[in-house]
Amino acid sequence: MSIEEKGTISIHTENIFPIIKKFLYSDNEIFLRELVSNAVDAVQKIKRLAALGQYNGELGNPLVEVAVDAEKKTITITDNGLGMTAEEIKKYINQVAFSGASEFVEKFKDAKDANEIIGKFGLGFYSAFMVADLVEIQTLSYQDGAEPARWVCDGSTEFEISAGNRTTRGTEITLHINAESEEFLSKNKLEEILDKYGKFLPVPIKFGTKTEQIADGEDEEGKPKTVAVEVDNIINTTNPIWTKAPADLSDEDYLAFYKQLYPFSEDPLFWIHLNVDYPFNLTGVLYFPKVKNDFDMQRNKIKLFSRQVFITDEVKDIVPEFLMLLHGVIDSPDIPLNVSRSFLQADSNVKKINSYITKKVADKLHELFNKDRKAYEEKWSDIGLFVKYGLVSEDKFYDKAKDFALLTNTKNEHFTLGEYHDKVKDFQTDKNGQVVYIYSNDPAKQDSFIQSANKKDYDVLLMNSPIDNHFINHLENKLEKTQLKRVDSSVADKLIEKDDAVESVLTEEQSKKVTEIFTKAITKPGMQVEVVGLNPEELPVTVTMDEFMRRMKDMAQMGGGMGFYGSMPDNYKVAINGNHKLIGKILLTDNEEEQSLLAKQAVDLALLAQGMLTGAELTAFVSRSVNLI
Repeated sequence: MSIEEKGTISIHTENIFPIIKKFLYSDNEIFLRELVSNAVDAVQKIKRLAALGQYNGELGNPLVEVAVDAEKKTITITDNGLGMTAEEIKKYINQVAFSGASEFVEKFKDAKDANEIIGKFGLGFYSAFMVADLVEIQTLSYQDGAEPARWVCDGSTEFEISAGNRTTRGTEITLHINAESEEFLSKNKLEEILDKYGKFLPVPIKFGTKTEQIADGEDEEGKPKTVAVEVDNIINTTNPIWTKAPADLSDEDYLAFYKQLYPFSEDPLFWIHLNVDYPFNLTGVLYFPKVKNDFDMQRNKIKLFSRQVFITDEVKDIVPEFLMLLHGVIDSPDIPLNVSRSFLQADSNVKKINSYITKKVADKLHELFNKDRKAYEEKWSDIGLFVKYGLVSEDKFYDKAKDFALLTNTKNEHFTLGEYHDKVKDFQTDKNGQVVYIYSNDPAKQDSFIQSANKKDYDVLLMNSPIDNHFINHLENKLEKTQLKRVDSSVADKLIEKDDAVESVLTEEQSKKVTEIFTKAITKPGMQVEVVGLNPEELPVTVTMDEFMRRMKDMAQMGGGMGFYGSMPDNYKVAINGNHKLIGKILLTDNEEEQSLLAKQAVDLALLAQGMLTGAELTAFVSRSVNLI
């Protein structure tokens, strides 16, 4: 039987190819993903039919082959799958791919995102015309007595169907690459794209051959010999670990897979194997990496797949924001291959997936905490960032995580939120019944303040991760009658206002005189002098910034919508300890120069303790100190 037919694809499609080319041009490498995925589907379908007893022929080894001929300027994708009859070509290639073409043209002439287009109208196959000015299909259906068929189209709306020359079951698609797309005739370029999208496809993908050394007996000295052989270059692993049952996998398997995904990374801390088939389908493995404090380096490391085809590593809407720091793989056939931002934001399955992942992560952390608290505490410096980020950004997560979130103090002791409250409530409650948590964000720099707080039996928390500014505010919102203050936001006696405050031994007149002397001695702007009664053992002068003011300025710096505070000048309190013997010494001398010198020296020491003495002021302080020795 001779098949000869020419025709036009659809009366409404004069404008369709320019639109495909125009919109998809920015992402034209996906043509290979689309065509290889279609070929894989065809192979899997014939396997399914054979398993159901609906195909009794020889299956052969399932294979998809990609070949490039730089001289002929062609790329060929061949599979040994279902194949098509001429009627099926008409149906699937001419009609289905262009069903609703006029609606398509109307709807997408203003589209911004390539992914909004492909897939919506079965256009995967036609992505070939982004890179080819002629596409030819040679195919032979698995059906008994089927004739081989050929289809050819030059990117206009006209096609031709005729008898084909294929003698074995399957389909071969040949793209005649256009002048603008010759980069795709490079083997390296194609291998790179196949590696990106097809690394874990479920059917072997062959791309050329490679040389391997295989054992070939022994030489005269009994040493093993090898011989070079050409073997198929299979670019994919067809059964990646997320398709297997956790019971069949060892820790080594999970670590080896992690190395495959991120060759130069440190080993992860632990992982979670996802596997759910109701109310949506989802498999995957999520790894907790060692994060430390570099947020941005870590993001966008989760790869999203649909039936083992890579889609994107932009998983923002599928994975809760705080888990964007995780690494690994999520695979869901419920997410279409050609997925757009708007789809992800609106899809109800995606919302369920998001909640499911949050719950799985919370359950895993809780399990680790309960099973081996010591090991959990040792990992806390790495996982604390996730947990705090989750506490701040997801209420549902907070409800679960408050039982395994830890607070760490400067002695490196760890407490749950409940344990810490019980630890400090007796000592650190102020006269208004507020429990005050004291924290340090830089223990080395704030050491003198920490020591002063410890002398009063106050505990000091460590809050030095990038998320802690937000975490501190969040704790104050969530915990009842609890306030957090940085250890250097006031002198130790004033951090927690009690009824038993130490009185200053100075008279009102002496206090006034001390205030004048110190105000004159200070040259830095924004310094407010105040004489206070403190323990005589405390420093004579302490420089602090008010907790509220400093916090607002920190938030402004991090872009937290507090810009108004960011532009305000810095204001500091200079607390003069009226009970310190140096203040008595200053009052005893009538020599104004000596008064000024001692006051200046005491203020500079306080500034030095805060790391605020620099440049010429530091040089002057050093010279003055040498003269005083």
